[in-house]
Amino acid sequence: MPAPRLVDRNPEIAAEELVAALVPPPRFAGVRFGTYIPNPAEPTQAAAVTSAEQFARSVGVVRRQGLFNRVFSRRVPEPAPGLYLDGGFGVGKTHLLASIWHAVPSEAKSYGTFVEITHLVGALGFAEAVRRLSTHRLLAIDEFELDDPGDTTLVTRLLTELTDAGVHVAATSNTLPDKLGEGRFAADDFVREIRALSARFTVVRVDGPDYRHRGLPDAPDPLTDEQIDARAEAIPGSTVDDFGALCAHLAKLHPSRYGKLVADVPAVHIKGLHAVPDQDVALRMVALADRLYDRAIPVAVSGESLSALYTDEMLRGGYRKKYLRSISRLTALARDAGVTGFDRRG
Repeated sequence: MPAPRLVDRNPEIAAEELVAALVPPPRFAGVRFGTYIPNPAEPTQAAAVTSAEQFARSVGVVRRQGLFNRVFSRRVPEPAPGLYLDGGFGVGKTHLLASIWHAVPSEAKSYGTFVEITHLVGALGFAEAVRRLSTHRLLAIDEFELDDPGDTTLVTRLLTELTDAGVHVAATSNTLPDKLGEGRFAADDFVREIRALSARFTVVRVDGPDYRHRGLPDAPDPLTDEQIDARAEAIPGSTVDDFGALCAHLAKLHPSRYGKLVADVPAVHIKGLHAVPDQDVALRMVALADRLYDRAIPVAVSGESLSALYTDEMLRGGYRKKYLRSISRLTALARDAGVTGFDRRG
């Protein structure tokens, strides 16, 4: 019997399911501040843990006004502060963000990637998204990026509304707030919006090398198609897809559905990997790689090496950091595939 394929899956996500899914993904379900191990050679990492812990405690403090102030004062309250964890990929920013979420005692909190939050707004409508999220104490946003002018305007409005309503926002990104959108679109036309957005955050820098590759070998060499089939057969429920067909299928799905696309898949196998043909396909592969990494799903490929997935031109462009993060995560998953399933050594 042929192995199942991702291209045969067409997941749908209802609006209520989108709201319920706003929690840290499986890989980060058990992380806490105490499980983050700072690199001793990078003092910003230990400092970032302290800042994140302080921020989580501030979220747990409910600001109260006295009766006189509530009745007679017309002063508009200050917006809730935000925390922005900035740094390269593989330094543990997502670990810290999820730790903040876990440390906040309130159940009224949400956690999602940037693309999941923007899709939630699209599914619910702006006013309804603000109504639901404004009742929360915390909104945690991972992989914060502004890839087009529409996102810039939407997110600026959303975060302004939410922080004015008292929602604390924590975010991670590879780009400083006032540099968001740089190299991707005409950011100069949106300087006011970007500056207004950055003013809502305290920036905490997290430096260091990519922990996923610290002292480890490069990605495994690509397998043959026959080896792919043998591995997939040895891992019941794992998928096998042709790379070109998979890319075409991803184009039919909103990236917010990629998580459900790979849900409960024990391993993903891809035949005929090659450099992506254009930026649109590249960004979809970034989103898929993130969702595979979130769920710790091993990945094995045939064809070209994972390091060839994005062209040199792409790696020099405005999305450079996204592509490097994607290669880093896929490489880690490819190593996982080498110690699971068909050729496991124990």
